[in-house]
Amino acid sequence: MKIKTSLFLLIFAILVCTNGSTLHAQDTGKPNVILVNVDDLGWRDVGFMGGSYYETPNLDRLASQSVVFTQAYAGASNCAPSRATMLTGRYPMTHGVYTVSPSDRGNAATRKLIPTPNSDHIPADSYTLAQLFKDQGYVTGIFGKWHVSRDPRDFGFDVNVGGGPQGNPGQKGYFSPYKVGIPSSGAGEYLTDRLTAEAISFAEENRDNPFFLYLPFYTVHSPLMAKEELKAKFDRKPGEPGRDNATYAAMIYSMDENVGRLMAAIDSLGLDENTILIFTSDNGGVRATSHQDPLRAGKGSYYEGGIRVPLFVRWPGRFQADRVGSPVLQMDFFPTIRQLLKAETELEVDGISILGLLDGEEPEPRELFWHFPIYLEAYDPREDQSRDPLFRTRPGSVIRSGDWKLHHYFEEDEYELYHLAEDLGERSNLLDSHPEKAQELIKKLDAWRRSTRAPVPTELNPSYDPAEVQRLSKRSMEGH
Repeated sequence: MKIKTSLFLLIFAILVCTNGSTLHAQDTGKPNVILVNVDDLGWRDVGFMGGSYYETPNLDRLASQSVVFTQAYAGASNCAPSRATMLTGRYPMTHGVYTVSPSDRGNAATRKLIPTPNSDHIPADSYTLAQLFKDQGYVTGIFGKWHVSRDPRDFGFDVNVGGGPQGNPGQKGYFSPYKVGIPSSGAGEYLTDRLTAEAISFAEENRDNPFFLYLPFYTVHSPLMAKEELKAKFDRKPGEPGRDNATYAAMIYSMDENVGRLMAAIDSLGLDENTILIFTSDNGGVRATSHQDPLRAGKGSYYEGGIRVPLFVRWPGRFQADRVGSPVLQMDFFPTIRQLLKAETELEVDGISILGLLDGEEPEPRELFWHFPIYLEAYDPREDQSRDPLFRTRPGSVIRSGDWKLHHYFEEDEYELYHLAEDLGERSNLLDSHPEKAQELIKKLDAWRRSTRAPVPTELNPSYDPAEVQRLSKRSMEGH
C-alpha cells in the first residue's frame, strides 16, 4: 500500500510540475491579449465590413464570433499619431505626435499658417499599454511596426521583433533580406509570414504565462508588394470601381492567412478560451489604392474615410457575438483593459472604457474629438476627395456628437456640418440650414480645446501666396 501511495504521489507531482503553470495561467483571471494592428487597411477592405473583391475568410470567421464595432475610429488619420494615441490612451496634445514629421508638409507658398511643431516620438516618460500589462504580471512582445520611438523595449516590451522608428518596411522591403532589423532566413521569405512566425514562437514560449502580443503588421502600407501566386489569383478576379488592385488584394489575403495561422496556433496551445483578440487598422486606407465608398476620402483626411477603421474584439465564453453601432475610439483600449484587469492605477487617460459595450450593455452618449494643427500634402488630387486639391488636410479640429459631425478649419475660420446618418459621404454641408446645431457643436469644440490646451496655430506664413495656391490647384486637377 505504501508503494502504491508513493507512486501515486510521484505521478501527481509530475503532473503538477508539467501542467501547474498552465493551470495557474488559466486561473489567474488574466486573459492573454493579442492586438493586431494592420497598417493603412481601409474600413471596407475586409469581408466582415462589406468588402467583396478582397478576400478575408479567416477574419470573417473570427468576426462572426466577435463584437464588431461598425463605427470605430482611429485617434488620428495617419500612422504615427494614431499609434501614439492608441498606445497611451491620450490625445496628441499630451505627447506631441500630431503627424509623421514634418508638420509643414506641402508647398510652403500654399500654407497660410505656421503649423504647430511636431514630435517624432512619444516622451520618454509615456506610460503605454505594454507597461500597463507588464505591471500586471504579463510578458509583452511586439512583432512589427512601432513608429513612435526608437526602441519599444523602452516602453514596456520584453521582446521586440522588427519594431523601431521606421514607418514602412523600406524599398522592396516585404521580401528577405529585410530592412527592419530582422535577420534574413532565406531569400524570398515574406515579411508578413515571418512576423507571424515570430509571434507564434512567442506565444508557444509563454503559454504558461499571461502575455500581451502586439502584432502591428507593416502590411498593407506601401510599397505594395505581394507573392506572385496570390497576385495572379486576384489578377484573374473581376474588380470593382476603385477596388481592383491585385497586389493590394494579395497583401490583404496574406495578412488574413497569417491572422488565421496565429489563431490556429493559439487554439492548438489550448489558449483560445483565455485569449482576447483585438483586430483593427491604424487609420483609413489610401484612397488612390482602394476606395472606401460610401465614406469620403482616405488616409490623411479627417473625413470618415481617413479615420474610420475596422474593429472587432473576440473573447470566447465572455463576449457574445454582436455588431455594435456606437462610436468608439482606439484610445478606449487602454481604459478598457485597465478596467478588465482591475489594474490599480489612477493614470489619466482620454479614452473611456467600452467594457460595458463588449458585455452587451446599452451605450451612453459621448462626443469624439480630433485635433490636427498641421498640414498633410495631397497623394493624388483627383482621387483624394479632400477639401482642396493640394492637401489631404489643413489645420483644424473635428467633433462628432451623436450623428452630427463638425469640421473647423483654422486658416479661414470656416466650418462644415454633416449629419452622418443621412450623409455618410459628408457631401451636404448643413451649416446654413442648421445654425443652432452648428453653434452648439462649435461651443463644445471650443470648450474641449480649452480643456485639453490644444494648440491653435495663428501665426501667418510669410511665404504664403494665394496666386500660387490658385495656379497649383488648377494644375493639379489637370494632372500636370
